[in-house]
Amino acid sequence: MRRLSVAFVSMVGLSACGFTPLYGEANMSALSRVAVTTQDDRLGYRVREQLEDALGRDGSQQPLWRLQTDLKQSRRSLGRRIDDTATRYELTVRGAWTLTPVSGGEPLGGVETVTTTYAAADQPYAAIAAQQDGEERAAAELARLIRLDIMRALSAQP
Repeated sequence: MRRLSVAFVSMVGLSACGFTPLYGEANMSALSRVAVTTQDDRLGYRVREQLEDALGRDGSQQPLWRLQTDLKQSRRSLGRRIDDTATRYELTVRGAWTLTPVSGGEPLGGVETVTTTYAAADQPYAAIAAQQDGEERAAAELARLIRLDIMRALSAQP
């Protein structure tokens, strides 16, 4: 009984302070109505796929927003073997995004950077698989960060 009364008092206190959950905002329901556009390459495809999943894209409804991304990636070798070949690679993906209302209005934007590493393999197939896995992890993390940026930006709007 005491726990119930403490929970009730804390909920009343939170409602009085103006606290509203981020997911409770009316603007957050618009996330499923964002049309994502990325560059036409493997990384762009992966980022678009991850963003659509992260935003919960509903293709049956007309989009309210257009999300345009500009991706730049760089790869550098980290460790060296005795024969001067790399043992690991570091993949850095920088994603600039712009969210524009379809009905017109002021666009929102931001930039996120993600760095991931993967092991270098001697076998060609294993090396390609490791690189693609690194790209997939970077795309997933970049989509998560962009989603959080969009949520912050939408929650700050009146």
